[in-house]
Amino acid sequence: MRRTALLASAGLLAALLPMTTAAGASGADDPGPGPAPVPVDRFEGEVPFASPPAEGVFTWGSDTDDPPALRLTARADAPEGDKVLTGSYDISGYGGFTHDFAFAEPAHDWSAHRGIRFWWEGRDNGRKIAFEIKDGGANGEASELWTTSFTDDWTGWKQVEIPFADFTYRTDYQPVGGIDQVLGLTQMWGYALTLPAGAQGQFAMDDVELYGRADQSLRASVTTDAAVHPVKEGGTAVVKVSVATTGAAPIDEPVTVGYESADGTAEPGGDYTPVKGEITFPAGTVSGASRTIRIPTLRDRSAEAAETIPLELTVTGAKAPAETPQVVIDAHGLPYLNPKLPVQKRVADLVSRMSLEEKAGQMTQAERGAIGTGGDIASYGLGSLLSGGGSTPTPNTAGAWAKMIDGYQLRAQATRFQIPLIYGVDAVHGHNNLVGATVMPHNIGIGATRDPRLAERTGAVTASEVRATGVPWDFAPCLCVTRDERWGRSYESFGEDPALVESMETVIQGLQGARDGRDLKDDDKVLATAKHFVGDGGTVYGSSTTGSYTIDQGVTEVTRQQLEAVHLAPYRTAVDRGVGSVMPSYSSLDILGDGQGPVKMHARSDMINGVLKGRMGFDGFVISDWNAIDQLPGDYASHVRTSVGAGVDMMMVPYSYRDFTSTLIDEAKAGRITGQRIDDAVSRILTQKFRLGLFEKPYADTSGASRIGSAAHRAVARQAAAESQVLLKNSGGVLPLKKNQKVYVAGSDADDIGNQSGGWTITWQGASGDITQGTTILEGMRKAGGDVTYSKDASAPTGGYDVGVVVVGETPYAEGVGDVGNGNDLELTAADRAAVDKVCAAMRCAVLIVSGRPQLIGDRLGDIDALVASWLPGTEGDGVADVLYGRRPFTGQLPVTWPRSEAQLPVNVGDAAYDPQFPYGWGLTTLTRVPDGGVATLKGLAAAAAAAERAGADELGRTLVGKARLIVQRKVGQAVTAAVAKPFADADHLLLTGRYGKAVERLTAAYRAAP
Repeated sequence: MRRTALLASAGLLAALLPMTTAAGASGADDPGPGPAPVPVDRFEGEVPFASPPAEGVFTWGSDTDDPPALRLTARADAPEGDKVLTGSYDISGYGGFTHDFAFAEPAHDWSAHRGIRFWWEGRDNGRKIAFEIKDGGANGEASELWTTSFTDDWTGWKQVEIPFADFTYRTDYQPVGGIDQVLGLTQMWGYALTLPAGAQGQFAMDDVELYGRADQSLRASVTTDAAVHPVKEGGTAVVKVSVATTGAAPIDEPVTVGYESADGTAEPGGDYTPVKGEITFPAGTVSGASRTIRIPTLRDRSAEAAETIPLELTVTGAKAPAETPQVVIDAHGLPYLNPKLPVQKRVADLVSRMSLEEKAGQMTQAERGAIGTGGDIASYGLGSLLSGGGSTPTPNTAGAWAKMIDGYQLRAQATRFQIPLIYGVDAVHGHNNLVGATVMPHNIGIGATRDPRLAERTGAVTASEVRATGVPWDFAPCLCVTRDERWGRSYESFGEDPALVESMETVIQGLQGARDGRDLKDDDKVLATAKHFVGDGGTVYGSSTTGSYTIDQGVTEVTRQQLEAVHLAPYRTAVDRGVGSVMPSYSSLDILGDGQGPVKMHARSDMINGVLKGRMGFDGFVISDWNAIDQLPGDYASHVRTSVGAGVDMMMVPYSYRDFTSTLIDEAKAGRITGQRIDDAVSRILTQKFRLGLFEKPYADTSGASRIGSAAHRAVARQAAAESQVLLKNSGGVLPLKKNQKVYVAGSDADDIGNQSGGWTITWQGASGDITQGTTILEGMRKAGGDVTYSKDASAPTGGYDVGVVVVGETPYAEGVGDVGNGNDLELTAADRAAVDKVCAAMRCAVLIVSGRPQLIGDRLGDIDALVASWLPGTEGDGVADVLYGRRPFTGQLPVTWPRSEAQLPVNVGDAAYDPQFPYGWGLTTLTRVPDGGVATLKGLAAAAAAAERAGADELGRTLVGKARLIVQRKVGQAVTAAVAKPFADADHLLLTGRYGKAVERLTAAYRAAP
């Protein structure tokens, strides 16, 4: 999202804001003489209307109509100066305006003041206006957001004063995941207002300034080392109490902290010895000083659930902790806690003890950005948290991830049965949310490698890096079969052929280990997720009803035979491989002839309960997609009832987790959701938590953190990048390059690690530029020892070079944002076309296309000597350089059909009419001698391949088919006709299904059809 000031729906934001109106009269409750007011905005023209990174006031909104119209208006009644800020608005979603300070200048220090105030012309309309300030971080668009509100319930000018103490931390959206969730006031970046939605309005505002003197209770705060302090029965809990000040100055006045154990679920005198006392921090105490409080617990030798002892603190002279710390006497002696018992018995024992409310919590997953410091984890007994794309701790380091997740796990220890959270992330090509992690090629590139063993190794690297940050669950792999490259998620697929997708599912073993789940408890394994069940890659272009999407989340129209053969086949394999969780698709499924029409997958009990859990025997749990149940018809209760009844076990309800749990409980109490169904869902979830070893080791095992981004891990990614490169054309043997050649490199994607990594990298949509650590393609070429000159736009002189390499393609996108027709197409940009034309007119040239899907380049193909489909190779540009300079051979094959034009789409292997630019499975090689011979040789290879097939000699069979493919490609050259393309593509499908003899026969047909 482009503006990070106030980016939430009006309804959600209103629910988060305090209901009180800010103080009215100027100076009310002022603690006494203080510094003079400091202007922030006088609205006389000294602050321009300008967008970041410059200082200025700018507007924003949920669509083009929602940003308000602002003016500086001369008014005789202006409270200060001659002008005021006026504006008009008509907001349907959300909208408002922001004053950001200049990014290039230091942040402002507001810590000497009590609060912020401004003049507002009241219209007595009763509307609530949200006011926000920006604290800490890199700049005004990457800062913490702190919010409050005031209500327009007066007429005429009035000075609204808001003490800084009234602001609360925004938990629903933080652009950088929060800094430290402390309003420090020493690094402030500006303010913002959200205007009321749903009705037209006007406003006038003047003279924003800082006022008053900060009292010590604002500058000094008392904190505890944790909100939850688990202790084994009979042990002594130690609570550390600290005092800290803004700017780390010593305290001016004494701070006292009275403490007393209070009534919880533990019995005083029986479970613990009550405590009461007072701690004093004298004036002059340095910031960060701490004292300890000890609470002894007692043994009663009976098995029991966890019990709580709240420790009430009464603070004078400083701000008190935001919540009461709790000592928790650990659960003990109960069967579910015994690791020696079979998992099934542990699950049954635990489920039998749980209340409906606790079960509902286990079925609920919230986004980490929605829960603030995490108190709701225990309040709602949440079973899971996730980080959406770009939802990261600050700093975005492995250590910060582990610390963050450990903090959330600690919160879960305050629940009755101390059921650990299962934390999930979309690590779809490496631990892609983490800066410095090893980023693999996207799945489309992995499919191009045709190397199942390498796919497994990439999964193992991903699992190792993910688990080392405390995350035990990965929302990957995507087992979609992409059937239309206009789809913005095409690159998440291994390819258009279900046989290819199935062959790459070795990645599940890389992620999880053994099929029976016995390795899941290891520190380098994670629970995998097969997604998106089922048919997400087959949606019809134009069928999406989600925003401006054209194909993503649309309708898949198939016969039952097509459904089974194309889209369900990969899930049978995944279940056989023991995949631990499955995520349904946003899309709808329309099985032709069944009379149901299009039905959202989250509502299809016939597919989730009937096919997946029933016929296939899937014993893991089903997790919904992000807010996907909101797309079901009917009211919210029916959303919950339908999805749970359809077989969805856990709901990803990022910001509506409270509504979901309460609705689920109400529906269950009313008998509209059965207890048996809830117990099944909870049992499935708990089974995986036990298998992951989370009850014994809920906290991060960071022993593998040193391997994150290591040379060994990057070597795997480098190999994957090299093997993913598909050589489509190579006239005159332009590739591989020679180190003694003078090489002219150009193009938008030659030196851009963000572009070559694609979407789902650091953030959801990804971004161009130097967004993480790694090697660009240009850097890889230089490291390979090439004599390289680089000119991004090919503006440098082109004379005197032996060969040109032009690296062009797409910029990052994810999901439906990347749909063709949603601001995207399959054409190169004008700048990329110009670079190709200029370089290829001046010298022999190789063009590399960095993209998540084929790009239409047929009109330039005759002017290009070598063409490479580089896909999205990830952070290891060295791998691309390896094949360019011949350190490794080109061996990649097309995982999807490369079309001649967009009008051909969808076009796939097996189609009756099939005339692409390059067929599925096409891929030239280098450094390998092409076998001699023609039809006679191919006949011999066919016989040998059939014999290998009968003998079960798969490796030999694949080798024989590979030799035949090279013979055919040599003869065909660039004369790819429909008569050649169809049998050639069919042969690769036959190869993947183990029919080696038939594969060579089809290749022979392609050979005969070649001109």
